[in-house]
Amino acid sequence: MTSEEAPGSRDIAVVAFAQTDHRRSTAESSEVEMLMPVLHDVLDQTGLRTSDIGFTCSGSSDYLAGRAFSFTLALDGVGAWPPISESHVEMDGAWALYEAWTKLLTGDADTALVYSYGKCSPGSVRDVLTRQLDPYYVAPLWPDAIALAALQAQALMDAGHTDEPALAAVAARSRSDATANPHAQLAGRVPQGDYVVRPLRTGDCPPVGDGAAAVILAAGERARRLCERPAWIRGIDHRIEAHGLGVRDLTDSPSTRLAAERAGAFERPVDTAELHAPFSAQEVVLRRALRLDDTVRVNPSGGALAANPVMAAGLIRIGEAAARIHRGASDRALAHATSGPCLQQNLVAVLEGDPR
Repeated sequence: MTSEEAPGSRDIAVVAFAQTDHRRSTAESSEVEMLMPVLHDVLDQTGLRTSDIGFTCSGSSDYLAGRAFSFTLALDGVGAWPPISESHVEMDGAWALYEAWTKLLTGDADTALVYSYGKCSPGSVRDVLTRQLDPYYVAPLWPDAIALAALQAQALMDAGHTDEPALAAVAARSRSDATANPHAQLAGRVPQGDYVVRPLRTGDCPPVGDGAAAVILAAGERARRLCERPAWIRGIDHRIEAHGLGVRDLTDSPSTRLAAERAGAFERPVDTAELHAPFSAQEVVLRRALRLDDTVRVNPSGGALAANPVMAAGLIRIGEAAARIHRGASDRALAHATSGPCLQQNLVAVLEGDPR
């Protein structure tokens, strides 16, 4: 949905972005302790205080934390007293940003704080993510995310869309680009390694790690006062595929294509695309669905192959795209987030900077 189509249309921008240094384990700190430096950082960038924020929305998963309503504990890092206007989604923080964007469109607030976090190190993420699957026919078989991604990669190979050397090149490029990203968990020359599940090797899969991210949204002239070059959200939309993997074509992502169309991504070329592709083969699917050619800089941050904190990696894609606009490295960028097995749910945002 583009802002021009929405009721109560307003120009809304990402004005600040912060994230943790992503690590394999942060066993020495709680979610709140991991989150607080990020919240302080993103507020300091704008000079705002918690009391200046009109709406707060977060994204996280109780399954990762292993306890119900774990997100309420994270509010200790925000400061919920005096009472604040707050909401939460059991999704990646990109979907929390969508809710905050909608809130600002209504005019009920001029600023919003969006944050998300994920501690993947305490348990087995491969087992946790099986809880996203159909509970009657698929989940009882316990196929993990890597096994399902391998099915997708093999389908792409069988269709002639890619091969193992091409997937290795995606991983090598991503982690080479990540050398310029001080927050990346993996960077530089990372071996492809042994097969995890054929045809995917270790290098085709995302690292398991802990991390958090936060952005601040602001509307209209408030955004220009808070940021020298705001990243205006020109369109944002999300769509979902059928739950049953057997009724989907895993070599394509029509939900991504539709979300991009509704967000206005095909109206004019983009110069940058931050794609949430946890597996190398998924970048192949997304490039085709989003019509990205070699003129577009894809995942200059290294993407999810460099750091993939579950529930925060999608919000980081939006934040990284916005940060490039802030510093003048991009003029029109696309950001993508996904959730669920084999790119089941997809969100696309289009961001632009003011003309220079």
